[in-house]
This record gives sequence, C-alpha cells and structure tokens, in this order.
Amino acid sequence: MSRLARFATSAGILAVLTACASAGGPATDIDPGGQASVPPTEWPIRTQHHVDLWLHGFAMISDDTTLVPYFRRGYKAEMNDLRRRANVSSQLDANITRLRERFAVRSDLVNAQFVAQYFNNLDEMSRALDIFQRADGNPRAAGDRETSELIALLAGYFPLPADRDWAQLYLQSIRDENTRFYRSYWDQQQRERAPVVTEVTSQWQSTWKPRFQLFLNNTQQSGGEILLSLPLNGEGRTLTSGRTQNSVAVGFPARSADAREAIYVVVHEIVGQITATAVRDNVTPNDARLGLADRYIAVGAVRAGAMLIQKVAPELLDGYARYYLAAANRPAGTNPVTSMTQVYSLPVGLRDAISRQIEVVLGGI
Repeated sequence: MSRLARFATSAGILAVLTACASAGGPATDIDPGGQASVPPTEWPIRTQHHVDLWLHGFAMISDDTTLVPYFRRGYKAEMNDLRRRANVSSQLDANITRLRERFAVRSDLVNAQFVAQYFNNLDEMSRALDIFQRADGNPRAAGDRETSELIALLAGYFPLPADRDWAQLYLQSIRDENTRFYRSYWDQQQRERAPVVTEVTSQWQSTWKPRFQLFLNNTQQSGGEILLSLPLNGEGRTLTSGRTQNSVAVGFPARSADAREAIYVVVHEIVGQITATAVRDNVTPNDARLGLADRYIAVGAVRAGAMLIQKVAPELLDGYARYYLAAANRPAGTNPVTSMTQVYSLPVGLRDAISRQIEVVLGGI
C-alpha cells in the first residue's frame, strides 16, 4: 500500500498512482529493504532508498544551524569528498544556487523534508509530483476525489507557483544525482550496514519496544514503522495518522555497537506530540510570536525523551544524554545527564508540564 494512501487521506489515492504506473510502465525503484508485509503493530525496522535520497538533497543544499542538526554532522563534507573522488557532478551541483536561493526565501520549504515518507519508492513519488505539477497545484483541476486529495496534500508543502517550480527542479536534480552517485553509494551502505539493521531490530523488538509499548499505546502510536536513514541526526522525521499509521525516520548507526543510537532517536520522536501540547499550553502569545515556542518544542523533545527513559528504561539514560550532547557538539562532562539538562535548558514551569504529561500517559507510574 502507498504510504500516501495510509498517511494522507484515503486508500483511493493508491489507485491514482497505480493508474499512472500502468500508463507509464511499472515502478522500477523498489528498494530491497522493508518490503515484506509486517503487521503495523510490530513497528518493523526498515530502510528506504528514496527517503534517504530526498533527505540527501536537502542536506546538500541547506545550512544546518539548529542545536540538534537535522543531518549528521559532517555529512555534506563527507558526501562532497566522495563525489570528488569519484569525479561525479550532477544536476544537483548545476542547480544548487537556484535551489538554495528559493530555500533561503521560503524557509517553510524545510517542511517538505517529510514528503518522501508518503510514498513507497522514487517512481511513485515522481508520478505524484508530476500529477501535482500538471494540475498547477490546484485540487479543483483533478478529475476525481482521490487525485484532488493527492494534489491538496502536496500543495500544503508547495503552495506557491515558485514553490512548485522549486519542487520540479529539486526532483529533477536529485534524480540525476541518484543516477550518477547516490544509488551506488546507498546500495554499498546497505550491504555494509546490514548487521546494524539486524542488531537494531533485535534490540528494539525484544528489549526496548516492550518497555515503551504502554506509552505508545496511550499516545495513539501503537504501531507503525521505523526507517533507518543515512543522512539524519538526532532530529528524526515523524508522520502520524492514527494508532497504527506512523512512520518514524531516524539516523542509521554506522556500527552494530552503536545500535542504541537509533533507539534514542525513536524515543525522542515518540514524545514529540506531548511535548508540543505542553508547550502550546504553557507559552504566551508573545512567546509564540518571538519564535520561542518552536525552540521550546525542539529542546523540550530532548528533555521529554530523557524523562520517559528515566521512567521505563533508565539504563538508556546515560547513553541518551551523551548522544544528544554529541549531536549538539557539546562535551558530556563528568555527569552527562546534568550536562544535557544545562545544554537543553527549559523554564521550570514548562519542564514540569512535560513531566506531568508523561506521568499522565503512563498512568502515574
């Protein structure tokens, strides 16, 4: 089933993309990882090439200055070094100035990083964006309800004509980047990191998911999928639509010994909803206008993850603190947990509000 059909609106959207596939030939970009049918409540660990490719492009065109970077530290330099050694140049290089210019003007385009998670593969995503482009982003131009819903979803990310042009140029650029460099790089990484997927799956399914299942159930997140993504850092990407329709993309640890890093980011992501609720309920309108609410949500998610871990899996706390300090490029010091609370500082009232939310979800334990 198309992720768009699961996450966005109705399963009828799948028929739209399938019909386009019939007209244009079968999809050819089916990834080797994560295609087996798994009950959604199992929260399987998967990898998806097109998600990584989409995020790779964003990493290459943007300057990541957040406290916890969206993308792995040094990722852009590492990729450019690999590309230079392979003597690779693609349309991503040729168009990078235009892509960056629009990105600088329209900061909301950062939200388009989520788009790939609605789809199963690159061909499916490309067909959807082609439908969107040919309709000029207008849902009323569609001939049926499902196509209208597809266009409306993408219009939420690319509402302006210049945004649509940017999306078309971006897709064209990353497809060429994929052909010339990224697909071979991604395939090699999947082979080398296959033991990591096995280790993360083993730890998550046998040890950690049972610990967090009550929290997941009580926050309407009883099932979904976890995507290990090569470009990502401590800020994951989460789509939520119903109890069993969740997609959480997290960083892909480089070694089996680092498998817990993926678990840390999963925890950070699953507390996102209650963190946002606590912040919205405890900031003033003026704070929101000044952008403090967004900052508090970002910082609060790190602290909320630590609070939840302390409740249900305290043996993860030291490693979690060290991971998020390293993500912020801060020293762990003699007490990593204390250092984390200092780096990710929150007003006392907001900290207590998040703590109360977690206690309520866990039933007071």
